[in-house]
Amino acid sequence: MKNIEELEKANIGRLMLKYFIPAFIGVFVNALYNIVDRIFIGQGVGAEALSGISVIFPIMLIMMGFGMLIGIGTGVLVSINLGKKNIEMAEKTIGTGFSLMFIVSVAVMVITYLLKEPILHSFGSTPETFQYANDYLNIILAGTPFMVIGFSLNNVIRSEGNVRIAMISMILSSITNVVLDYIFIFKFNMGVKGAAYATIISMFVLMVWVLVHFRGKRSVVKLRNKNIGIDRKILTEIVAIGMAPFAMQIAGSFVHGLLNKKLITFGGDLAVGAMGIINSVLTIFIMAIVAINMATQPIIGFNYGAKSTKRVKDALRISLIAATLIAVFAFIVIQAIPGLIVKLFNDDNQILYDISVNGIRLVILALPIVGFQVVASNFFQSVGKAKLAMFATLFRQVIMLIPLIYILPGFWGINGIWLAFPVADSMSAIVVSILLIREWKRL
Repeated sequence: MKNIEELEKANIGRLMLKYFIPAFIGVFVNALYNIVDRIFIGQGVGAEALSGISVIFPIMLIMMGFGMLIGIGTGVLVSINLGKKNIEMAEKTIGTGFSLMFIVSVAVMVITYLLKEPILHSFGSTPETFQYANDYLNIILAGTPFMVIGFSLNNVIRSEGNVRIAMISMILSSITNVVLDYIFIFKFNMGVKGAAYATIISMFVLMVWVLVHFRGKRSVVKLRNKNIGIDRKILTEIVAIGMAPFAMQIAGSFVHGLLNKKLITFGGDLAVGAMGIINSVLTIFIMAIVAINMATQPIIGFNYGAKSTKRVKDALRISLIAATLIAVFAFIVIQAIPGLIVKLFNDDNQILYDISVNGIRLVILALPIVGFQVVASNFFQSVGKAKLAMFATLFRQVIMLIPLIYILPGFWGINGIWLAFPVADSMSAIVVSILLIREWKRL
């Protein structure tokens, strides 16, 4: 098959560029899910509504975490089995992955709904923002299976080498979200409920699209009825490989919940809204680095399975350079025009503006080295080194960032919260460098 021949023989640089462009377009428009919601809510509903939606962000991370647990684990296994020319095992993998996606997403939906009030309070909801957060969450939860199945299977499409189709998936879903956001919020005056309805409808569109792909002629591996079910051995491998990104999302959720609490203490509800703006801005640039990971994952996974060490090293080296260049560019742009960026989200609240501009300048101080650590962690994951990938991920989020969020505000107030990010990023980069050098020598 053409996709397999490319992964096996094509020039690594040209192949990565071919995979990167659709991956970048796909993840960029995907980032519009949360960013457009926040822009429309901030401009069309108000600053407090924006803070209320920011409280939901940790919950969305948990939902996405389960999608990544299964989707990335399934995708990596599919890539490795394609490298071994074992199509039958690749198809068994996607069958088990799909079954897991459905079961886990329904369980997450039900459990979260039953516990939603204590969850919202624990993540920083206040009497002023609770109703906004609750209205949004009630609707979003109904779309949990759409989100998990859609995003997970789209990752598998990318892993089989169909990057253009994966890109179209995200464009289709994101355009649906943006158009419906505008209609529901500004034309029908539905507020945060309108944003939530727009999101779950766009997720449903994505899910249908990817399911049609795996039942049709364009897919390399098929989702066959006979393979739908749970194979315990494959399940174990999926969970082992996907555990690192899952742990990152869960840790990220806990960190953002803790952040919201600390931000309310040192800056009030508007500080939580500022964090929402900062996350949205950083997402745009981090998604470019994620696109590099998406472009290299099938290349590294396939060639690692095929024992083509030189091609694995070439892909890793190019991705490290590219990610660093993107991170440096992002640092320069954000430091140059933070005010203009913040005003995209809300331009009528001076306090929110001041907190956001100061916060984003401090949070990104170590951004130039973030690209390196993101790519390195992805490499461990792509070659099936689940334990290393998890350690590299959790070192920043749990070992460094959480203690710093507790300690630094005692010295510098809200600035201490913002500074926790560059300190954690710097320490993490040092540790990940040591691990990556060791694995490079072992290849």
